[in-house]
Amino acid sequence: MRLQRLFAVTLALALALASPPAPAETPKLPIVASFSVLADFTRQIGGDKVEVKALVGPNGDVHVYEPSPADAQSLAAARLIVMNGLNLEGWMARLIAASGAKAPVIVASKGVTPREGVIEGEKGVDPHAWQSVANAKIYVANILAGLIAADPANAAYYRARGKTYDAALDETDSDVRAAIASIPPRNRKIITTHDAFGYFGAAYGLELIAPQGFSTESEPSARQVAGLIEQIRRERAPAVFLENISDPRLMERIAQESGAKIGGELFSDSLSPPNGPAGTYIAMMKHNIIELKKALAPDN
Repeated sequence: MRLQRLFAVTLALALALASPPAPAETPKLPIVASFSVLADFTRQIGGDKVEVKALVGPNGDVHVYEPSPADAQSLAAARLIVMNGLNLEGWMARLIAASGAKAPVIVASKGVTPREGVIEGEKGVDPHAWQSVANAKIYVANILAGLIAADPANAAYYRARGKTYDAALDETDSDVRAAIASIPPRNRKIITTHDAFGYFGAAYGLELIAPQGFSTESEPSARQVAGLIEQIRRERAPAVFLENISDPRLMERIAQESGAKIGGELFSDSLSPPNGPAGTYIAMMKHNIIELKKALAPDN
């Protein structure tokens, strides 16, 4: 019996030594995105080949974000950096320079036709281009190209995921258009804290009204707020909407003084945490249109 046991142990050891070692797991491509929407686009295309960090996380305000030393470390270790552009991340260029990062920088909004307006009395561009699904597809194409350039060995994988996600975006665009069509034309007005939905309004036929401009950095004046309240009364706008990144007190005051009701919470410049109602870009767009439809077409 001892001889048989010894033989079995010897045989098992010999087989183990003869077997080739298990292949080492390929490390994921480290990527840094400036904020949560871009991080989601990148994860949707990159799948399990990438590790994505968002500098400005869920419910964060990219306009007023203050980078940390840990952010510089993340950028220094990244193989790819994804940012919005259109002057959204005023702090990003300085942070990249300070970090010594050498990774390529993808400007996701490249190719978007900018919406122009006034920022603190001066002409500027609206950075919130992702609020149009057609623009989101431009973002995705730019990120896909960046991933393929940074990791050509997985190009076919990224292209396949990009094609699948592109189809999901087309479906989302159709859902949004169908929901807007159910809102009476007289009610197609979005009143929010800051002017984050201009591309959405232009793409889907809604009027945008906001006391703040493209950025949340400066507070609206008392005169601007009073003018907005008068406009809401005059146009009989049915609802005002809160944003996930803004202090609700301003819109609560506007609703009280104008007589408009408060609609649901809209997600503008960031997603919710993963377990929230807007954990991905597509979930965000669908959540927003549900809230708009509930408030603006209550009988449908």
